[in-house]
Amino acid sequence: MLLIELPEREWYDEVKEEFVTTKKESFQIEHSLVSLSKWESKWCKPFLSKDPKDEKSEEEILDYVRCMTITQNVNPNVYLGLPSEISLKIERYINLPMTATWFSDGKGPLGNKPGSREVITAEVIYYWMIAQNIPMECQKWHLNKLLTLIRVCNIKNAPPKKQNRREMFANRTAINQARRAQYNTKG
Repeated sequence: MLLIELPEREWYDEVKEEFVTTKKESFQIEHSLVSLSKWESKWCKPFLSKDPKDEKSEEEILDYVRCMTITQNVNPNVYLGLPSEISLKIERYINLPMTATWFSDGKGPLGNKPGSREVITAEVIYYWMIAQNIPMECQKWHLNKLLTLIRVCNIKNAPPKKQNRREMFANRTAINQARRAQYNTKG
């Protein structure tokens, strides 16, 4: 969860062609599956897409901040004309891993290869949660932490990797040597 504190400010609204003053305001945001689902329901496109055709407009990005807001009754004007340092703070927060878990395989947070064209939507993530028996209250976690949990569940529930021939022969040789030593035999 991130607390956004905005001082009283005045800025020019280019759409309405007027100056707007907003009072000092603070509100909390949470980058979660719930906010992702709200945003995708409104815009009908995947938020996590890396595809250039799914590039988000400034209006869509601001709306995602609205969807992340968990504080009630926030003045809708506070989202307009957000100072750049606040926008950067929000962007850094969204990109935080929110976990000490890391993966050494060079793949993305979901185990997919970098540059993968797989489309990930809120419904796909909900499916993964259901398939892994992850409780629904986790939908309110920071999204990166939830995606890491899903990946850990996938890894832990995966069948063991098959050994190649060289590993199989090395294991059998080690077992045979241990048995020879145990029973004090030569063959």
